[in-house]
Amino acid sequence: MKKLTIEDVAQKAGVSKSTVSQFLNQRYKYMSEATKNRIAAVIEELNYQPNGLARSLKQNRTHMVGIIVANIDYSLSIQCIRAIENELQSRGIQVIICNTDENADKESKYVETLLARQVDGLIIFPTGNDHSAYSRLIEADYPLVFMDRLVDGVTTQSLLLDNEMAARIAIRELVRSGHERIALLSLPLGEHAITPRKERMSGYKKAMEEAGLPLREDYICAAPKEELAASLERLLALPQPPTALLASNDISLAEILKYANRRSIAIPAQLSVIGIDDAEFAHIYNPVITTIRQPAYEMGMQAAKIMLACIEESGTSMPITYRFPPSLQLGQSIRICT
Repeated sequence: MKKLTIEDVAQKAGVSKSTVSQFLNQRYKYMSEATKNRIAAVIEELNYQPNGLARSLKQNRTHMVGIIVANIDYSLSIQCIRAIENELQSRGIQVIICNTDENADKESKYVETLLARQVDGLIIFPTGNDHSAYSRLIEADYPLVFMDRLVDGVTTQSLLLDNEMAARIAIRELVRSGHERIALLSLPLGEHAITPRKERMSGYKKAMEEAGLPLREDYICAAPKEELAASLERLLALPQPPTALLASNDISLAEILKYANRRSIAIPAQLSVIGIDDAEFAHIYNPVITTIRQPAYEMGMQAAKIMLACIEESGTSMPITYRFPPSLQLGQSIRICT
């Protein structure tokens, strides 16, 4: 038989999942007697047994929160973690940081480890696309916040950049400077690509179309970090090579700059460059690289505040996806085409 979930109870009783969760946790402040009686009757009729593990995790505070990061090398990850840790520690909550190296199996093991430690909540930069990995936490209204990425089929509090807008701002800046042959350099895309990569690719395509520029498949390079240099080699050897490159994240930008140094390619005289993610090295490179900044520290602060609200008011908030606006940080890496 199919295991009963909190959603089954909610549908049968004609109420929301959060209302059932409040009932199970004996939070009746805004609940009518009729609603309480109806939920109780449905639970008895269905013989529903709530997830005792997740409920106990929520009710027994340990004043610890787990942060599971997909890749701690990203500048976004470092800045977000610093902000989350600062905010939570100011409220007497310690953090446990785990790095998955983009490995879904490692993420799953870390989730189990942190639950065994009875952390009060989890902030995850998700690696996997298997929504079932999070289902028992969602069903039990366990405090769960996603950073930077979404997972199909999972509805929880999520914070990320307006990635499409970031790519569109970048392309518009290049077009404003007179560039028409603009290429995109990204880490791997494909069916299981993470949210920022997919959305930035979409923004790139939309911005090119808006500018009336042709979309050339040979101008879209997506490869693992170790293969980006070879991709650049092929790209710049085309009969009509691009005059400008959009790096979809800080890792792609770093590979572009390393390649340019090795090949003695002058930026921006020979190649204009703009990057998404405001990596620190972009400001110390000569010339300073124009970037699209995402407010990583602010995102981390907001994630911590949402986590605190989830812990203290479990089951009372609706899941929301928060989108943060990008901003253009001008450098000297874009040549004006005449």
